[in-house]
Order: sequence, then C-alpha cells, then structure tokens
Amino acid sequence: MGADLDKVFKAYDVRGIYGQEIDEDLAWKVGYATAQFMRGRLTGYDRGMSSSNRLVVGHDMRPHSESLVQSLISGVISSGIHCVDIGMCDTPMTYFAINHLGACGGVMITASHNPIEYNGFKFSAAKAKPIGRDTGLSEIKHIITTLTRMPPGATVASSAQCMDLWDEYRKHVLGFLRTPRRLKVVVDTSNGMGGKMFEVIFGDADIETIPLNFEIGKKFAHPPNPLVEANLSQVKAAVVKHGADLGICMDGDADRCMFVDEKGQTVRCDIITALLAKHFLHDDRGATIVYDIRGSRVVAEEIVAAGGVPRKERVGHVFMKKAMADAHAVFGGELSGHFYFRDNYNCDSGAIAFATVISVVAAQNEPFSKLVAPLARYAHTGEINFEVADKEAKMKQVAEELADAQIDYLDGVTCRYEDWWCNVRPSNTEPLLRLNLEAETPKMMNQKLDLLKRILGEPVDH
Repeated sequence: MGADLDKVFKAYDVRGIYGQEIDEDLAWKVGYATAQFMRGRLTGYDRGMSSSNRLVVGHDMRPHSESLVQSLISGVISSGIHCVDIGMCDTPMTYFAINHLGACGGVMITASHNPIEYNGFKFSAAKAKPIGRDTGLSEIKHIITTLTRMPPGATVASSAQCMDLWDEYRKHVLGFLRTPRRLKVVVDTSNGMGGKMFEVIFGDADIETIPLNFEIGKKFAHPPNPLVEANLSQVKAAVVKHGADLGICMDGDADRCMFVDEKGQTVRCDIITALLAKHFLHDDRGATIVYDIRGSRVVAEEIVAAGGVPRKERVGHVFMKKAMADAHAVFGGELSGHFYFRDNYNCDSGAIAFATVISVVAAQNEPFSKLVAPLARYAHTGEINFEVADKEAKMKQVAEELADAQIDYLDGVTCRYEDWWCNVRPSNTEPLLRLNLEAETPKMMNQKLDLLKRILGEPVDH
C-alpha cells in the first residue's frame, strides 16, 4: 500500500481507512518506531529497569484491529523492547496499564469515533503522558520514514507477554463509585469498547442498567460520536420510555461520554464539569480544576464558589493533561466529553466520569435536571463550525471587528465582554473554524451569533 504519512499522522494520533491508508506494514513500522522512540527516552535508572523496558499494547473491537495488533507487536519486539499485550480494551485501560506496570509507554489501536472502516493508533509515554505532534509523534513519523517494508513473514515472538488486567482495572474504577441509592441508568456504548468495559466493571454494581448497543465488532447502530446530537436520539428516547434517572452515551473507545437527564435533555459537558467541581473540592479545598477555553463562565464561578482555583487551558488532551500535572489539579473537563482525574494519573476516562456522576446524583434526593438547572444560567451556542479557506485571516478579522473586547490568543482568538464572550479557533486537520459563544440571555446570544456569522459566513454540519 505505502501509507501517505502526512495524511494519516494527525495532531494527536494516527488515523485512516484500513486497507487504503492503514495496514499491517504501517502497523509493524509504528510498533518498531514507537519502541525505539520510547527506549530513547529512558535514562539512568529507568534504562536498567525491566519494567521500563516494555511497551503496553491494547486494541479495540474493529474487525481489523486484531490483525494490526499482531503486526505492531512484531515491530515492537523486533526493536528489542519487550511487549505487554493487554488485549481488547477501552483506551483508558491502556493508560491504567502503563502506570500499573511502570511501562515506558503504550499504543492503543483504535479509530475512536470514526466509522468502522477506519483504524489507527493512539500513543502514550511513561506514566501515560500523551504523545502528540510536538511531544514525540513527529519523531516517530521520522523513524518510520527510515524503515523499509515489514520483513516477510514477520510474526509475533514468544516474548510478547499477554496479560489480563481487568480485575485490577475494575477495582481502580470502582474506587470512584458511591451508590447511596440505586439509580436506573440507560447506557449506550455505541457498539464500541464501552460494551465490554461496562459489563466487566459495572456488571455487579448497585445500578439498574438498561443497555443499548452493547454488541461489538461488526457495525455501529449509529456513528460512535456522542458529540453529535443526532447520535443521542436512542439514549434520550430510552431514558424517557423507561423512566430512568439519567442516560449516558460513550464514543467508540470509551474515553468520552455525554450525559442526558431524566427528561431526555442533553447536559453539556462544561455543565458537568461545573457540577463535579463541588464534589472534588469537598475534600480538596484550594485545589485546582482545569477546564478548556470553550467552557461556560459558570465553570470558573462554581470552582471559586467551592473554594477551588480555576485554570483555563487550550483544547486537547495533550494540553489538558499537562495542565493537570503542572497545577497538581484534582479534576479537569472539556466540552468534548473528556474528563480528567488526578487519581487516574491525570488521564481521561469515560468509565470514571460515569462513576463520578452516578455518585453525585445518587447522593442527592433531587432529579438530575434540578441539580444542573442552576448551572445553565447563561446562553451558550455550543460549538459551531464554519468552512473557511484562510483561517488566520478570518481570526484576525474577528479580533479587528471586536477590538474593544478583552482579547487573548491562548487557543485561537477569544474576545470577552462583561455580558458575552466568544472563541474562534482553527481545526488542526480541516479548513474549519470552530466558534463557541456565550451571553447572559438567549436574545443577546442570537444577536452576537448573527454578528459573528457576518464575519465567518454560514455554519456547516460537521
């Protein structure tokens, strides 16, 4: 095949269509190059530790993942690094395994929320620190360019160690769960890895579960991207039909989830972050909570009210995890459905997000909708996409048109006024600008949205 590396290497991972852009040859090279890169990072004492000289590999339920993982493991072993195969799992389990085993890093074979014909690779360094374009992915790509094709007949050597860590992982996740009262919950795992993960971890928990789309491995009943409102229609309908206390929908590799209240209404993830702030600060008053620049003003207000320190950060798990570590933060949340936990090695986890929200709701006698209602005190557009040829020029125009605002460039351009704000930031991979806008009233929000449309054009579905 001969992969076009520039096309499949993204800002935070490697992704493409299996058989056209991703194949076993590339998987072998990714394994070899990643192991070489990880070993090169080891110094001193770590270089002599047997635990540090091994790489964790996991894979999702896609029909081609098993073949790709065999080739990737062969590449890892060919480099002289030991390999631990933890089998089919959710992406957060690889983060757990890297830390639990003290490994030098790991690779997860998955295409997350992409259609079933896609596959790819997510990379983590020691302690499950994320690897992106600027933190190692470019180096891995460069090593791959120096390699010839995978050796004919390359097979997985006997030194590949298969390890079942589900019991340890289950205990770790359930450490976040408290169920003072039994809740009825609709769980849509989008025919992704959440189907396996949920049954193993929460199967015996004191939760009445109504499962949706738990079957894995062949097709998706709906695209496994819970950020798209249309993909929540099944879980919303089931919550109302069964009189459930809440519902969740996970993405393909179960590192993200969205929440639905008992009325079948979506609860935005920045509202979830604000709700959980009080929970995490109860025993950690004065701690930092990280949130991304798209989040409502209510997030910082709730953090301060609960005695915490708010920290605003760029969008993306690479930036969020670094901010969590730098600030010794107890918790972090993104509008995209990624939630980060200090006691989960600063990593994101759909399972732990679910366990924590369940614990908060079960501890109250009020329905979920009443718990979040006071937090929805501003009008927020959510993320809106605009197709733009010259992204830099358009962002400059936004700053010029709103020159009387308080402006920062942490991630794109953010313009803040006393009664409204907006952020416009570029997509890493597409000719898109993404707008988030919030105002004190729906009327003002719509007025300001019209103002931004005059600059950016008409929104596109994406």
